[in-house]
Amino acid sequence: MQTTLNDTDAVKALAALAQGNRLAVFRLLVVAGPEGLSVGNIAETLGLANATLSFHLKELANAGLISSRQEGRYIYYAAAIDKMNALIGFLTENCCQGVPGLCKPASSRKC
Repeated sequence: MQTTLNDTDAVKALAALAQGNRLAVFRLLVVAGPEGLSVGNIAETLGLANATLSFHLKELANAGLISSRQEGRYIYYAAAIDKMNALIGFLTENCCQGVPGLCKPASSRKC
């Protein structure tokens, strides 16, 4: 099933990404893939204090851009790749009035 976004969801996602630390967390989680990373690994990699990271993770989760799972004592976060792809699709849906070939992603890679 493919995820689609409405205007409200797109604005919420873009607002969550419109902050440097949150963007860095999201990009790190995209690189990590579906397994994600533990909170400790995210904090260590990005040099963020736990309270600061907790706030940013909450904002990303509220926007639906990340998910979490608990394994024992650890919480792991992963990027919601379907939501990311839906946001990219939303932003480029009517690119150049639908003229084929004008709007191409910089990379042909897809998650």
